[in-house]
Amino acid sequence: MQTMGSRRDSRKNGVTEAMTKRNRTPHLRVLLGSAIAMGPGKAELLEAIDKTGSISKAAKSMGMSYRRAWRLVDTMNCSFKSCLVETNRGGSGGGGAQLSDLGHEALAQFHKMEEKATAALASDMKDFTQLLQDD
Repeated sequence: MQTMGSRRDSRKNGVTEAMTKRNRTPHLRVLLGSAIAMGPGKAELLEAIDKTGSISKAAKSMGMSYRRAWRLVDTMNCSFKSCLVETNRGGSGGGGAQLSDLGHEALAQFHKMEEKATAALASDMKDFTQLLQDD
């Protein structure tokens, strides 16, 4: 009989190469119903949009499809009181996207909450990671 974690394949007991020690930190996700209103990936996308001025360029810089990035932006925009990302239609001058004031505020607040959560869980995470396999 095979149990979870006993299968041998290209992964080591279900741990992929992408799961590194860097990922052994708590990750904060803020839910609104069943939707993730904000999490580490969405925060990274907002930062990339702020840096590039474009959803398309931000997606490309993250190795993500434009469609996926647009869906994430749409989820965020629908989850907050007003849009976090404001867009301009494309055309001869090109389109573009920028964070709204609320987008900047939400991103700053999210990072502040991440720092507090990481600090509050530091001791417990140290104990917990001792239970995990080495990379």
